[in-house]
This record gives sequence, C-alpha cells and structure tokens, in this order.
Amino acid sequence: MEEGIEFFSRYEGQLYLAYFQAYTNTYAPLDELRRLYEPVLGMDKVIGLVVGTRPDCVDDKMLDYFADLSKQCYVMLEYGVESTLDRTLERINRGHTYAESEWAIRETAKRGIHTGAHIILGLPGESDEDCLSHADRLNELPLDMLKLHQLQIVKGTTLARQWLEDPTIVKLYTMDEYIDLCVRFLQRLKPEIGIERFISQSPKDMLLAPDWGVKNYEFVDKLRARLRAIKK
Repeated sequence: MEEGIEFFSRYEGQLYLAYFQAYTNTYAPLDELRRLYEPVLGMDKVIGLVVGTRPDCVDDKMLDYFADLSKQCYVMLEYGVESTLDRTLERINRGHTYAESEWAIRETAKRGIHTGAHIILGLPGESDEDCLSHADRLNELPLDMLKLHQLQIVKGTTLARQWLEDPTIVKLYTMDEYIDLCVRFLQRLKPEIGIERFISQSPKDMLLAPDWGVKNYEFVDKLRARLRAIKK
C-alpha cells in the first residue's frame, strides 16, 4: 500500500481503496482478518476496503462485521461466482453451488454493503447461449458491480493438461468473437449493474491461450467502438 500510494502521489487529491484481491480474503478467523484490514484503513488517504472472496467463505458473523465497518468507510465484497450453472461449477471443481453465490450476494447487499461478482465467459461445456444466460440470472440479484473475464488457459493447471490432450473441450474465442459476446451480454444485463472489467491478463510466460496481445484499455476501446457502431 505504501509503495502504491507513493507511486500515485503525483496526482493531486488522490484517495485510495485497499484491495485484498488475490485468492480468498475471508479465509481466516475474524479476529485475524481484522488484524489485516484495520491497520490498512488507518493509513493516510485510505478511505475504504475492497475484499475479493468466495461465496462459501463468508458467514453471518463475518457479514455483520463488514456491515459495521461499512458505516465508517467504503466497503465492497467481490464474490467469485464464475458461472451460474451448477454443472459447470461441478465440472471445474469450484467447490460451491450457484445457490451459495445467491445466498452470499443477497445477504451482503441486505446489510447495505456494496456487492460485486466475477464471471468467466467460455468455461468448459458452456455455449454462447449459456454464457449469455448468466446475465439473465445475475439480473435477479442485488449486484452493484460485475467483472467479466475471458477464459484463459494457464500453464500447470488441470485445464491446461486437459486442453493439451483435447483442444475441443473449450471454445477459445478470438478477440473479435469475444467482443461480440460481450456486446450481447451487455444487451441482456440490466443497466443498474456496473461493469468494472471485461478481460483479465495472465502473465505472458504462464499463458497458453488465447494470446490477443492487447492491454485492458485497448480492448475496452475496441468494445466501445463496436457499441458506437451498433448505436448508429
């Protein structure tokens, strides 16, 4: 946090959210989590907390803590939902059901905490229509924010081994195909849900496919151009 704040201090009036992003950031006893979160919130110009986690790694006691914290500063919980289809969640060994995602999101939002979700488009066994149907089901939930991710095949994973043995197990979108999928997804997603991300980027030396060779902002520029063309 200190390094990040120092880097961005060149911008006048900058304020910060502490983002506990990687892995599962509620996977510990509450007392231990408080020792991680609260000192960061005491730092100068840090005005809130964003916590990435899983729907099966929160409970009522933990959510009540975040609710109390949200009365003092900005708090958002981001849940790795990944798919709304239980057959997919079981296939990728996710370890939770979509019903657990629904419960966590509803209980979080009910307490007045900002609530987000992550979805991967293109998981094994999912068609274009399956991917688009995620928007329909997410529309039913009290979400403030959604992050989309294209499926990436990363070296050393089970998916990488399966894909190398049988490349037909997944549909790897070209960038233009994925832009088209995102456009159709947006057309079905209710506008009250903000989109914070359309793609993610694995380190190049770890990525097997797809390698589109674009930065996040370059992808967004291309997507915006497609949306403007449709509007005309």
